[in-house]
Amino acid sequence: MAADRGDGAASALATSDGGVSKGIKSEEQVVQVPVVDVQHDNFKEIWPSLLLAIKTASFVAVDTELSGLGDRKSLLNQCIEERYKAVCQAARTRSILSLGLACFKQQPEKPCFLSGEHFYLAQVFNLTLLCTEEYVIEPKSVQFLVQHGFNFNRQYAQGIPYHKGNDKGDESQSQSVRTLFLELIRARQPLVLHNGLIDLVFLYQNFYAQLPESLGSFTADLCEMFPAGIYDTKYAVEFHARFVASYLEYAFRKCERENGKQRAAGNPHLTLQFCSYPSSMRAHIDYRCCRSPTVHYPHPTNICDNFSAYGWCPLGPQCPRSHNIDLIIDTDEAMVEDKRRRRRRREKRRKALLGLSGIQTSGEAEDGPPVKQVCGDALKAEETEQEAVDITEQPGCEEDGKNDVEMGPKATRSGGPAVPTLEVPGQASPKPAPGDGLHRAGFDAFMTGYVMAYVRVNQGTQSDSSGLWLPDCHNKVYLSGKSVPLTVARSRFSRSSKAHTQKMKLAWGSS
Repeated sequence: MAADRGDGAASALATSDGGVSKGIKSEEQVVQVPVVDVQHDNFKEIWPSLLLAIKTASFVAVDTELSGLGDRKSLLNQCIEERYKAVCQAARTRSILSLGLACFKQQPEKPCFLSGEHFYLAQVFNLTLLCTEEYVIEPKSVQFLVQHGFNFNRQYAQGIPYHKGNDKGDESQSQSVRTLFLELIRARQPLVLHNGLIDLVFLYQNFYAQLPESLGSFTADLCEMFPAGIYDTKYAVEFHARFVASYLEYAFRKCERENGKQRAAGNPHLTLQFCSYPSSMRAHIDYRCCRSPTVHYPHPTNICDNFSAYGWCPLGPQCPRSHNIDLIIDTDEAMVEDKRRRRRRREKRRKALLGLSGIQTSGEAEDGPPVKQVCGDALKAEETEQEAVDITEQPGCEEDGKNDVEMGPKATRSGGPAVPTLEVPGQASPKPAPGDGLHRAGFDAFMTGYVMAYVRVNQGTQSDSSGLWLPDCHNKVYLSGKSVPLTVARSRFSRSSKAHTQKMKLAWGSS
């Protein structure tokens, strides 16, 4: 279905010159990220813009807000097949409340080879949804979402209606969320998520078809649905960028800071552009602030260890310690540098004693990120998972359903129950006003896409001989509590599901 380029909204989004506002050029600027709010009363108006953004994107980042997840212990089952079944059960009984889409389009016509700039046009959408079937909604999820500004009155009044499972007749030409997801598949662009297994299962059940019974059939279906690949930013930053922590807000701020350093050094770096929207759309735009750090505080001693490591804290806004991400990153970087200095001093003394200045020792060769979280120690991972599950069952733990599960050896999302407002070092974070936090499906999708774009620029944008970009991260989905990812691949022992086969015939037969 082609987008109408005559539509005002669509033409604004398609503009790549005069209608685009440039992204951050120095660390002192504040970036206003425009997030287009899409709900039932403006869905048809924004529809052409959504299609055009998806079809012209280099990749699309996706995030969801869910009504709950059910039994947390089952979602951390060491058997991946059993874990998949638990997520399927949650997807069949819960619903998606909000869908975030961030479409990143690389601008190859820009002279990046002269300036080192890699330009991306980012278009971000936040869709408020309403499942028309009965579904379970968990109090803890409601509590978390309300703390972060989710408006349930608006959702029930203006949520875009959808049904789950298989199609009810030929829905491929309707203007619906299910058709939008089909257009995402038709675009054949890379799909990017953060800790994406739960998102993938929910997206499939809610917008595509009934989930297959086996994990093998599910991954076989995904291979055909997204032939350009699925990329998980949590896996990318933890196993390849080697960040100390990998929850979304930490990864995003770390990438922003590293990108600023790359820009200042004249190295290849990322520059974002955003659209200038017509006045008719201003009422639907929610501008989210991204502040680049202008001040680096000295190594503080009042950082919340829980939030620093996992991105969540059971005390939430009442925690007396700091949840400031920049302070946390400053602390981590100071610790890394201190360890490196001590290692160099030890190596220098050792070489002087042995008189073998040309020999590199194993200690120097193992230089890497500090171990705040353990990936390879299976016993430690299992202990941490159990502790995390136990904490989520305490009455004071307030967090989003996906965050509950993502507290294995590492945390995963854009912060737990509290994403604090700007704070003074040494003071507790004040409770954020509704809507002040970063946590929102649209903005989370933007952060996910930003991380992916930065990793791609930092690792080099060249594809391998098969045409894949970032082949080391291609079709690898992070698994909480596991040292290896879930590989999305077709097995010779698995077949695509019947519902998926019928859906693909319908999709390509009516495209």
